[in-house]
Amino acid sequence: MFLDLQSSESIDLYHEMLAAMGALSRLSTESSVPYLGYREVENIFCMTFGAENLSRSDCSADASKDKVGIGIKTFLNGNGRTLQKVAEFNKDNELFRGKTPTEIVKTISNLRNERIRVTKRIHGLNNLIYHCVVREEGKIKAFECPMDEVDVKKIRNVNAGTKNIITFEDGKNEYSINLSKSTLYKRFITENVLLEIDVNIIENPYDAIRKLITEFASELKFAPIKKEKEHVFLPLFSDKGGRRVPEKSGLNQWNAKGRPRDPNEIYIPIPAWIHKRFPDFFPARDHAFNLILPNGEVLSAKVCQDGGKALMSNPNLALGKWLLRNVMNLEEKELLTYDRLEELGLDSVVIYKENEDLYTINFTEIGTYDNFYEENK
Repeated sequence: MFLDLQSSESIDLYHEMLAAMGALSRLSTESSVPYLGYREVENIFCMTFGAENLSRSDCSADASKDKVGIGIKTFLNGNGRTLQKVAEFNKDNELFRGKTPTEIVKTISNLRNERIRVTKRIHGLNNLIYHCVVREEGKIKAFECPMDEVDVKKIRNVNAGTKNIITFEDGKNEYSINLSKSTLYKRFITENVLLEIDVNIIENPYDAIRKLITEFASELKFAPIKKEKEHVFLPLFSDKGGRRVPEKSGLNQWNAKGRPRDPNEIYIPIPAWIHKRFPDFFPARDHAFNLILPNGEVLSAKVCQDGGKALMSNPNLALGKWLLRNVMNLEEKELLTYDRLEELGLDSVVIYKENEDLYTINFTEIGTYDNFYEENK
């Protein structure tokens, strides 16, 4: 079949990806049976085995590789003998409407066979198979079987047991036709299992995803410091002892008393020693300059307040929307805390001076500002 011909590295990756998706089942169900969406399985299959994804095209195969077409089925294992949909004929129902059960079976079988043949011709395939991913309590299994044409000459045991259901066999497979849905089903028998995966379902996948994204973001956000460029580091916390983000100033200025303030109103503190040690780094107070964010967005910014203690944007809300909402992922009027900075693995920013009117900003990992202070105090 197909899986037997793939590299052990690809099969191992496929195993890991299915196990990982199954571990997130609590996103969709409380069942102890792993949940897998059929689109996810198709995408994982094509990615790990380097197959062409045909799932969006109107043909009998979901993927192809090395002239083999693969129909990818994902379903509950049940008793290991389940009927699964293999084709729909809504647009062709006039061809078999009003006919006898045997005539209906032969018409649909011929339509099915022609779809298999045209799929082979269009995509240059020599063979078609089914790759089945079945789910049961705590496990995922994979097996494969041929995608046979219906042997029309050997059709037997045609049984119209109910008004809308007709069952039949052809000596190789069992089939069922649902007339109300114009759908053909084939019985899949779970045997000759090629892959068996134990799945540990995560009880709280939302929390796991949040932690994963936080860790992933932490790995990606810190670009190497460009030492050849003029730069300074600014803390996102108070540098006046301890480890805290002031509740009514700096990144939480929106919470200050006095006049009503917008929840995005913030500033990045510029410690007084920065101005003394690097007096020509920033422009004069209230002199506007462009500040390029890591995402490429350009803000108008300036140094403000007594002693030039604040780096602000103009309008002031722009910096807060980017830093508090997009980066810190805080709700409006939710205080930024040092605990949140620790979760994200950052507590300072680096500012590069490109020229007198252009600066760039990026995040730096915890401890960067402290090292900068020790080197320059």
